[in-house]
Amino acid sequence: MKLFLDSANITYVEEIAAWGVLDGVTTNPSLVAKEGGDFRQTVLAMCQIVPCVSAQVTATESAEMIAQGTEYSSWHKHIVVKVPMTTEGLKAIHHFSGKGIKTNTTLVFSVPQAILAAKAGATMISPFIGRLDDIGEDGMRLIADIMEVWRHERFSTEVLVASTRHPRHIVDAAKLGAHICTVPYEVFKKLPMHPLTDSGLQKFLSDWQKVQK
Repeated sequence: MKLFLDSANITYVEEIAAWGVLDGVTTNPSLVAKEGGDFRQTVLAMCQIVPCVSAQVTATESAEMIAQGTEYSSWHKHIVVKVPMTTEGLKAIHHFSGKGIKTNTTLVFSVPQAILAAKAGATMISPFIGRLDDIGEDGMRLIADIMEVWRHERFSTEVLVASTRHPRHIVDAAKLGAHICTVPYEVFKKLPMHPLTDSGLQKFLSDWQKVQK
């Protein structure tokens, strides 16, 4: 399973990429606004670090989505155009698929939406599991259902698990066979941590110091 960082902070991308485990980055208008940087410069800077960067359109009509996405894709070969799961978005995704422009369908919350995006030609789909959990639904159940459909239909579209909230989400996504998981910086920092690793390392170092005396 590929791991993406869900962030528009270039420093965070550089930090996690240095671990040698980062496969891409997902951004959205909210994340870019939070960082306050220039959108194009931010995206291009991240394209120098990782081979896949999702850049989201802000238009709501297909013609405008197509215009925005075509511009984004011209900036760098690593850019994937992020398109919302709407009927207008499906039109844009279908257009981009015919032009060889990679897409990431965002705000997917149901299996029918996932199927439609795949049939329209999406490169990736992003089911938002955390937001489903927030309203009392089971986000990981959606991933399980989507992956079951994918095993039957053999769609080439990759399933990108989004809106992850804790390390267990990443584990469950991997167990279900999801292709990609995008992870917030705060959660990514927790992935390599374990108290027994910390205590074990401290014990090794303490014992080594005794040997050196």
